Amino acid sequence: MTILDKIIAEKYLEVERQKSLVAVSVLEKKPDFSRICLSLKESLLRPASSGIIAEFKRMSPSKGIINNQTRIEDVTVGYASAGAAGLSVLTDRTFFGGSLVDLIAARKLNAIPLLRKDFMVDEYQIIEAKAMGADVILLIAAALSKAQIKNLASCAKSIGLEILFEIHAQEEIEMIVDEVDMVGVNNRNLKDFKVDIEQSLLLAKQLPDKFVKVSESGIDNIETIKLLKTNGFKGFLIGENFMKHNDPGKECAEFIRGLK
Repeated sequence: MTILDKIIAEKYLEVERQKSLVAVSVLEKKPDFSRICLSLKESLLRPASSGIIAEFKRMSPSKGIINNQTRIEDVTVGYASAGAAGLSVLTDRTFFGGSLVDLIAARKLNAIPLLRKDFMVDEYQIIEAKAMGADVILLIAAALSKAQIKNLASCAKSIGLEILFEIHAQEEIEMIVDEVDMVGVNNRNLKDFKVDIEQSLLLAKQLPDKFVKVSESGIDNIETIKLLKTNGFKGFLIGENFMKHNDPGKECAEFIRGLK
């Protein structure tokens, strides 16, 4: 069983537990559920956009603890002030040390697009994401069937959320559905967590132009961003490179200044 298999198996159990605690009808009454979402796609396409989707991540299965000393409020406000085009907040607790409380805190203090980064397997999680302040949800090709992707994407669009669809391999391109707004190439193989930036370069030219391209994971220098831009990428999801420092927001600001 791969790490991804373990995560998905746990996620199904987690979702069922959450359903028993908070009904969909309760989520739909939350103030943020009726909020008009901010567009990450538009933010990435703006001429002056940094393209950086800055992520708050305490830990990961491959790295263990990355940073459990910083506050979600301080880090996300720092990212937004630095000029990030969007924020990514991990909400998986078991494997990444996140929570929905983090998502709520990030939404309360920031007025830029917010991605709920999690392993989505059920429509309940999408409704939950909107209710807790997310603008964008992540769907991962390696974790879902084509039918699941279609159903989850349709659910997200019906309530105004944007979709970042994540692929890692060429055969996953055919799993992209029309509802998707952005396609992310994860340079980290979710089965063994090895990182190779060549994945983005390999798949870039095969992705339909109508989707905004996002490169995820393993991005730690400005030269890599420049290379990715020449291959059509508009978004760059960076977490660990910022979070491994005492002041992630400051690191993000310095990185973005270097892009100008």
